[in-house]
Amino acid sequence: MNRFFAIAMVCFVFALPLHAQQLNTDMDSTVTTTGQVTIKGVPVKYRATTGKQPVWDEKGKIIAGLFFTYYERTGISDRSKRPLVISFNGGPGSASVWMHIAYTGPKILSIDDEGYPVQPYGIKDNPYSILDVADIVYVNPVNTAYSRAVDTMDDKEVAKRFFGVNPDIEYLATWINTFVTRQNRWESPKYLIGESYGTPRVSGLSLELQNSHWMYLNGVILVSPTGLGIERGTAVGDANFLPYYAAAAWYHKKLPVDLQNKDLTDMLPEVEQYTVNELIPIMAKGGSISDAERKEAAKRIARYSGLSEKVVMEHNLRIPKNFFWKELLRDEGYTIGRLDSRYLGLDKNNSGERPDYAPELTTWLHSFTPAINYYIKNVLKYDTDLHYNMFGPVRPWDRSGNTTGDDLRQAMSQNPYLHVMVQSGYYDGGTDYFNAKYNLWQMDLSGRLKDRMSWRGYRSGHMMYLRKEDLQNANEHIREFIKQTTPKEGQPAQYKR
Repeated sequence: MNRFFAIAMVCFVFALPLHAQQLNTDMDSTVTTTGQVTIKGVPVKYRATTGKQPVWDEKGKIIAGLFFTYYERTGISDRSKRPLVISFNGGPGSASVWMHIAYTGPKILSIDDEGYPVQPYGIKDNPYSILDVADIVYVNPVNTAYSRAVDTMDDKEVAKRFFGVNPDIEYLATWINTFVTRQNRWESPKYLIGESYGTPRVSGLSLELQNSHWMYLNGVILVSPTGLGIERGTAVGDANFLPYYAAAAWYHKKLPVDLQNKDLTDMLPEVEQYTVNELIPIMAKGGSISDAERKEAAKRIARYSGLSEKVVMEHNLRIPKNFFWKELLRDEGYTIGRLDSRYLGLDKNNSGERPDYAPELTTWLHSFTPAINYYIKNVLKYDTDLHYNMFGPVRPWDRSGNTTGDDLRQAMSQNPYLHVMVQSGYYDGGTDYFNAKYNLWQMDLSGRLKDRMSWRGYRSGHMMYLRKEDLQNANEHIREFIKQTTPKEGQPAQYKR
């Protein structure tokens, strides 16, 4: 987990015990409302089901209730052909609020075209929602939003059952099975979408659903993916940040004139090629490189990062990301955001090695928190005195045994229908776009799955959909992905020699 999300999570850990506010003990109840949104000029009527569905233990005893919101387009006579999208956010410990009311759902929060808060707070129709082509359910794992474990479980048992890479995948797969059965959606084409930590979650779920529940998917969408348990090593790990540094420096006009005068996507291939072909081998050599090699590498890194050669040399060619966010605009008195480097911050002192806070995260919480609390109570009509956890207490989180990238590869190998699409923001420094590409290269060493993998880049950050242009484009890319990966009637799932 990144430092700034960790700070937010720690604050909640101290503020809220694991079993705080067990005010709504009904783990199996929902409310239903209806609505309408115009998407691409066409009115789309829908039904929204909001509430909790249980998680059961091995003996059939309820151990948790997961809060969810399920949108179904009404007037559909045959749901066997209607795709179902199952949506998760990340953290871990983050509610599904982000993609729910800012990306794919029928309502989005009121922000300006670049994603900054405006008042009065609230929501508005989302004319780019994917609800025209698919039904959507937004799922909140334990301790996020209003999801809670039962108060008869002690903290150690809660952590063991719910807080870890593999426990998270296992119980969520069981929950999905129940949901699909209750909603009679077994015949439907199914898709998982996850953002940030939600990407190892849905990657692992793709195989768990196949192997333990015999549920086969059509697609997995990874929004701002993490490393997915794919090893990088020191050399690759240090080198792979450079293309992101170049993108952020380009945005803030800190590159040399010849690079700055190019468009972003015309400039970045030069940096990517240097990273793979020259910088990774240099990093692998470590201190054995000659003085001439070191000086030349420092010159190139400075050229692409917007930092000085002196600073690059002082860091032995390896620029920590925390330092980059502090250093790039230090001479102007600003820091830049981690998850979206378009955002500016103001620190107490210009000196130091890292920013005081994450300006993008505070900005997002500024606009999302009032919007989701208003929307659930007043529009979706779900009423509770529980605290809505934007970030909930999920510590300690067991990160051992993370093979989720390979799990997704294996699921794809077993299921010829399964496709993967990755969506990345160029200015995301937390889960950067070049490492997202690297994931795909390393998942598919044989190259035999590459025709079922795709990558899309956007001129924004971690939550690219906050920028209006990217909201439209990214939703359209999902819409196209769903249409392209829903097989024709009678098309067999088989490999052909």
